[in-house]
Amino acid sequence: MNYRVHSHRFGETILKNDEEFKEIWKEIHDIIQSISDDDIIKVFNEKYAKKNKSLSKALNELFRLEFLRRGWMSESPIFQDRDYSENVWRLDFAKDNISLEVGFNHSGTIAWNLLKPVIASELNHVEKAIQTRIGVIICATQRLQRAGNFDGAIGTYEKYVHHLKPLNTQLTVPIVIIGLEAPDTFKIVEYLNEKGEKRGRVEEFYANLLIDDTTETYDEPMFDEDLD
Repeated sequence: MNYRVHSHRFGETILKNDEEFKEIWKEIHDIIQSISDDDIIKVFNEKYAKKNKSLSKALNELFRLEFLRRGWMSESPIFQDRDYSENVWRLDFAKDNISLEVGFNHSGTIAWNLLKPVIASELNHVEKAIQTRIGVIICATQRLQRAGNFDGAIGTYEKYVHHLKPLNTQLTVPIVIIGLEAPDTFKIVEYLNEKGEKRGRVEEFYANLLIDDTTETYDEPMFDEDLD
């Protein structure tokens, strides 16, 4: 997959130049680039086309398999205390002092996804199960949101970047935001099945959407929409 990168508090500079992080930063790039359009189409058609309307679950599965294969811890708890063992206090993945979130969920979770690497990296009054130094967040650009038929309410790369300025004081650790671009060879087209349910199908031989990113607005929905 192709992608864009935005750095907060020199996150990318540290990952590229600090000997502690060079190899794992390359590993993250390798994982993203290893996921091809054919891989996405195959997983979507085999497992999710009859149940979902977007690429969210197919991409989540592909990333989960690749990160686990390379030794990343999945659903890693931040704290030792069992009172804080719920999923909300867990990282999607962690390895070698890096917290990593894969976020295709509602835009209302953006601030929390940005704060989790901070909680995992800073000292806390609750005993920690993990201690990291840098956060990485993988999310969808507006182009992928549209080409992948994601819900309009998801937290896109552009919205994550937009949140960094007002949260600058709270986000005290380096963070890198990676925005996944639309596939080069296909898009997902929405349709209604025989039960009137929204589903998606692959339409191949598709060039990237030409989207003017400046048209994006950041008004939060007043209610949660169905995110599959």
